Amino acid sequence: MITLENIHSLTDFKRNTAAYVEKMKETKAPLVLTVNGEAELVVQNAEAYQELLDRIRQIEEELRRVKLEALRSAIAVGVKQIEEGEYAEYDEGSVTTLMEDIKVRGRKRKQAKDGGA
Repeated sequence: MITLENIHSLTDFKRNTAAYVEKMKETKAPLVLTVNGEAELVVQNAEAYQELLDRIRQIEEELRRVKLEALRSAIAVGVKQIEEGEYAEYDEGSVTTLMEDIKVRGRKRKQAKDGGA
């Protein structure tokens, strides 16, 4: 987590590099380095950075698993509906109407989600 204690000038970092490196090893917290008062760089201990990358990778894998399971579930529902005859057939003439109906339903959902605005 970045706090005010972790924000320093690049000039100060250059002058006291060893002390800052030791602090980052101890705390595993990144430092924000400023140039002319503006944040320019983030410096982080290599081990903490690798832990961050590993955590991101784990989260991405979990998200992929969740999405795949949701897709499998949706496909299973669709297959069941087809097997039970719960579907409608469309031809070229009725596809336009279907698309308009889908758009209208989407707009209604968006309005409801946005609070009717």
